[in-house]
Amino acid sequence: MKILMVCLGNICRSPLAEGILKHKALNAGLDWLVDSSGTSGFHIGEPPHHLSQKVARLNGIDISAQRCRQFSEEDLRFYDKIYVMDQSNYADLKRLCKTAWMPEKVMLILNELYPGEDREVPDPWYGGEAGYHNVFDLLEKACEKIIEKSK
Repeated sequence: MKILMVCLGNICRSPLAEGILKHKALNAGLDWLVDSSGTSGFHIGEPPHHLSQKVARLNGIDISAQRCRQFSEEDLRFYDKIYVMDQSNYADLKRLCKTAWMPEKVMLILNELYPGEDREVPDPWYGGEAGYHNVFDLLEKACEKIIEKSK
């Protein structure tokens, strides 16, 4: 299974989602490829936000080696499943992929917990540390559901 996590800058939410799902898949004995990217190119080559790294580390996950990259149309073909954090990310992927768009591969990650509700993972970029803890908790539950469904 090849899974891609996507947010706007690939600096806050999607790196956390990547780290959490990698950690859970490894612990479950699943040989999955998990990666992340952003719909924008604002932070290409940068490590995840220091608060994303801190919150992950406090939960036993090291995401410090990750580097931000931008989503490409090739990602749509390569990955089996692509999880986006919000409606804007979904719309951006659709726009970036143009005629190659494959909606069956792309979904909001919180639909794993709340099917059909299209709930969004809030972007913690403009807030304080508490927002990063909230995002971690939401993503941890969604990733647990992804693992459960694979069994």
